[in-house]
Amino acid sequence: MAIRSFLSIAAIGSPANNPVSQDDIMALMTAITGWTPDGWIERFQSAVGDIPFIDPRKPYDREKVLWVAAWKPEPGLLATLPNLQAIFNLGAGVDALLVDPKLPNVPIVRIVDENLTRRMTEYVVGHVLAQHRMFDVYAAAQRERIWLTRYQPAASDVRVGIMGMGVLGRDAAEVLVRLGFQVAGWSRRGEPMAGVETFAGSAGFKPFLARTDILICLLPLTPDTRCILNIDLFRALPKSGPLGGPVVINAGRGGHQVAEDVVRALEEGSLRSAVLDVFEVEPLPYDSPLWSHPGITVTPHNAADSDPAHLCRYVLAQIDRLRAGKPLINVVDRKLGY
Repeated sequence: MAIRSFLSIAAIGSPANNPVSQDDIMALMTAITGWTPDGWIERFQSAVGDIPFIDPRKPYDREKVLWVAAWKPEPGLLATLPNLQAIFNLGAGVDALLVDPKLPNVPIVRIVDENLTRRMTEYVVGHVLAQHRMFDVYAAAQRERIWLTRYQPAASDVRVGIMGMGVLGRDAAEVLVRLGFQVAGWSRRGEPMAGVETFAGSAGFKPFLARTDILICLLPLTPDTRCILNIDLFRALPKSGPLGGPVVINAGRGGHQVAEDVVRALEEGSLRSAVLDVFEVEPLPYDSPLWSHPGITVTPHNAADSDPAHLCRYVLAQIDRLRAGKPLINVVDRKLGY
């Protein structure tokens, strides 16, 4: 049986002798290197002593479970916890939770962590600069021992567009503005931001694309944004920009991009290059053409890996709010999907 997902459970009271099926045991484990129940339980219990944290691979009383810290739990599993009060998602995206048809009607809390935000900004800004300064061109020239000189446009000549202006998008935009890039943001509502040109909704989408040389996707994955990075979008980006063609950087979700369209756009010249950190199937299959395409940079979904200790403290702070009768913060709007 494949190891599929991870779930750590926080509960009030001691685990009871209530056996868990083998299917559940497998569903409670991790498919991500380093994410095991042992490590997470140890981190939680080292941070606080008065809440027992259940090892879900051992017998436990489902009625005593009040809170769950989860990453991609098996669909239907959370519905077996009758007294569940809140779900803490151990990642930025909650799409894997929202597709569960039996998902309990309790608050879902998304991770908003300064450590994670800074790491995403590092990734986005690093790859924008690598594209802007044409590091790939010079690396190829070095391999051939060619002293290559190219005109280097100023940052102020390059138009960066960010799709998704939440916490992650706004932090990256702030740094890019300081570096001198022309930055624009596109989102559902188009909230204003100093130094950033804002576009909103369907009416602003095409104008946003038409002024963008480097496109960054940091959107949540919803029915409206699934497959948004497709051939029609790539063809709407300007071809006459200072970089010799448009660039796409996807650090959002794998479901945003149509992989075949990325390759097609590169082959026909609608894109100069693509930087992809997320994929519909992860790990990226060995035989995927994305691995070997010269115009594609593949990274292993590590754009915003956060320190697990930070995530534990974040979850525990939210639980403290609940126990004090205070409202949770960063609760997901299920209708919007984020």
